[in-house]
Amino acid sequence: MNTQTSQTHLIVRGSILHFLQDPGLYPDAESYRYLDDGYLWLADGYVRTTGAWDALGDIPAPVRNVAEWADHSGQLILPGLVDTHMHYVQAGMIASFGCRLLDWLNDYTFPAEAAFTHPEVAAETARFVVDRLLAHGTTTASVFGSVHPQSVDAFMAEAQRRGLRMLCGKAMMDRHCPPEVRDTAERSGRDSQDLIDRWHGKDRLRYTITPRFAPTSTPEQLAIAGQLYQSRPDLHVQSHLAENDKEVAWVAELFPDQRDYLDVYEHYGLTGPRTIYGHCIHLTEREQLAMSQSGTAAAFCPTSNLFLGSGLFDYYGMAKSGVRVGLATDVGGGTSFSMIRTLAEAYKVSQARHHALSPLRGWYLATLGGARALYLEEFIGNFEPGREGDFIVLKLDATPELAFRMDRTRTLAERLFALTILGDERCVAATYVMGQRIH
Repeated sequence: MNTQTSQTHLIVRGSILHFLQDPGLYPDAESYRYLDDGYLWLADGYVRTTGAWDALGDIPAPVRNVAEWADHSGQLILPGLVDTHMHYVQAGMIASFGCRLLDWLNDYTFPAEAAFTHPEVAAETARFVVDRLLAHGTTTASVFGSVHPQSVDAFMAEAQRRGLRMLCGKAMMDRHCPPEVRDTAERSGRDSQDLIDRWHGKDRLRYTITPRFAPTSTPEQLAIAGQLYQSRPDLHVQSHLAENDKEVAWVAELFPDQRDYLDVYEHYGLTGPRTIYGHCIHLTEREQLAMSQSGTAAAFCPTSNLFLGSGLFDYYGMAKSGVRVGLATDVGGGTSFSMIRTLAEAYKVSQARHHALSPLRGWYLATLGGARALYLEEFIGNFEPGREGDFIVLKLDATPELAFRMDRTRTLAERLFALTILGDERCVAATYVMGQRIH
């Protein structure tokens, strides 16, 4: 039997864009590939190649004869968007009014997360959040559960049912939080290990060790988290770092023997490859350099940072220093599930920092940049041969305002910037996962 024709093939037509490097650090010819009228060829859900539509004959005729075809002519095809930091258990409290970080946690977050002691709440929320992620074009995310193991079970089960590449972890909190969302150091380690055994490496799922942030974990719990991370070569870590000035001062009081906030995580073995920290706004030069040297990544959460008044993330400085950076919604501190809307806010934050975020670099940040921040670039993030076939199709005329503006653009960069500023989930015409259209 011909192995090519025994596979399931999909050939997609449209305007193809994907990134090979950071456009802020590499010239255009090395950083991205764009085909105004091109094809994307997948076999059994994996990318085989891309090419110009008028070179379709490069695909063997037996493959073309058996392939499924998807015509998205005139629409933009990108790798699936990557959200590097979001709290699915906070979906029900998004758009809660008027607090800074520490008050917001006590007034809204902890009460909302307490409801996840009920498995039915977890299951309902997981279904809703995964539906909305796909509707917004997000195919991979680094996801926080609550302190309750069933919150992770619900999200992982839903992600597995859709065939998604997802990261999720149980929050670890054994102090400075209400009893209903508090565990113990020993129980958090045991529960996390059980979840690792149950979900890590199952289909496209990975487990991520999740101490909420240093103030809500005792030294004993942080030590256990570090031991878990070191126990296997492909586990991940996610937490929070230097989001708020009062939080930074609190950490200094709680951990007086450590040099700074990052040093707390360093001390307990929680930095390095496959670790990512949300926010990272109020960092010292030492912390920034240490993140770069260790391979510790940062999640840029612009809507959340503006909404909670936390500060302005220095994307230019972090990227220039060699820190891996991904874009993130941070729902529910953030204001939308939409990575497109989040990208627009990232541009505004960067403007306020006096380093404009170029449209090409912005879309890199939302795709390959996010994959690299999560150490998943061997699987997702672009259309290099062998990558998993997660991609989205964007309509560039989804609203009258966007269509009117697009008619007046001349270059790819202008179109991408108009999409960044005027676009939202209405632009998402289709979301494909491993070559299957699931939205």
